[in-house]
Amino acid sequence: MLPVHPATLDADRLLDECDQRFTRRSGPGGQHRNKVETAVILTHRPTGLLAEANEERSQGKNREQALFRLRLLLALEVRRDPAESPSILWRTRCRGGKLSVNPTHHDYPALLAEALDTINAHRDDAKAAAEFLGCSTTQLINLLRDEPRALASINARRVGQGLHAYRA
Repeated sequence: MLPVHPATLDADRLLDECDQRFTRRSGPGGQHRNKVETAVILTHRPTGLLAEANEERSQGKNREQALFRLRLLLALEVRRDPAESPSILWRTRCRGGKLSVNPTHHDYPALLAEALDTINAHRDDAKAAAEFLGCSTTQLINLLRDEPRALASINARRVGQGLHAYRA
């Protein structure tokens, strides 16, 4: 397992691990969209994961969105052993057992990765993982609900172990 989760890397370091391609995409945006290669496709070399963004007319904005999508994919797909205690990021976002993060915030993929790593280390027991992370089980499950693929992954493993699935 990896010592540092790739979803926590800063933008420049993560881009260094990626191949970038630029292309055109059809859709709204007028002639500019069809003449200029504003769509961004990132391929993370170590994992082979691919993320794309083409909604904006700006290549820079599409790169930011593709990076966010790549971070989410990395959070979902890459597991590592959790640290001895919750990260500084987790502790700053979790006060009094309440986790404060919006699923569109740039910290969300890193927090999701830490949550999934911790749940994995606790054999899909959200209560034990929440105790380790210093938040309530409800707060942890709500974090997973913000990314349905995360909750579906945990539930699939739980059902495979004969445990009940968490409500979506």
